[in-house]
Amino acid sequence: MKLQNKVAVVTGAASGMGKAIAELYAKEGAKVIVADLNIEGAKAVAEGIAANGGEAKAVQVNVAKLEDIEKMIDTAVKEYGTLDILVNNAGIMDGFEPVGDIKEDRWDLIFDINTKSVMRAMRKAIPIFLEKGKGVIVNTASTGGLNGAHAGAAYGASKHAVVGLTKNTGYMYAKEGIRCNAIAPGGVATNIASSMKSVNEFGASRLKVAQDVMPRMGQPEEIAQVALFLASDDSSFVNGTVIVADSGWTAAF
Repeated sequence: MKLQNKVAVVTGAASGMGKAIAELYAKEGAKVIVADLNIEGAKAVAEGIAANGGEAKAVQVNVAKLEDIEKMIDTAVKEYGTLDILVNNAGIMDGFEPVGDIKEDRWDLIFDINTKSVMRAMRKAIPIFLEKGKGVIVNTASTGGLNGAHAGAAYGASKHAVVGLTKNTGYMYAKEGIRCNAIAPGGVATNIASSMKSVNEFGASRLKVAQDVMPRMGQPEEIAQVALFLASDDSSFVNGTVIVADSGWTAAF
């Protein structure tokens, strides 16, 4: 198994891509902290992993809160003795608003969840990885973090920031045995749309051109396979980069 005896933390793991990643990591031998604000969903995932012979613990985490993030990492160390893999997957969508229509509170919430939480979890994990002399970080970015036509201004900016943070971290700690990469999924069949409070008509109309040329929707399990590659020794020479998984959606523009 590719992750035998590894300890992994996966945020946003009660559903969608996070759930698929947590389940696949456990199948490959990892002990998994299933972190999510939806504790009942997280417990169900952890119980499913245990029923299939794996090890997992559900932890309720609001990634917008520093204390929750630090407790999440501390729980991994307390329960399983260490941390080997950090997957920052939790995120929310905007309402496709262009910059002229952004509300302050919505901007702040999107950045707190999509960007600041990633920095905080990485910051907490880095000392553990430095002491071990190794560690892996996998961040969920987005094709919206590579261009301007897949979401609104706030979501796009938050994911662009994740890409920059990923590249900087991969470079900074490359000689310390720490790898940091990101996945940029295209459209994937998850429940992230439920985080949209309303849809901006003007923004949605401008994004329609890009949405119309999407080859197909991806499945969470397809993204999980990329996350497994990045977490395993199969990607030992891959660092500080972004893997696009979008069925060729962005290849043409």
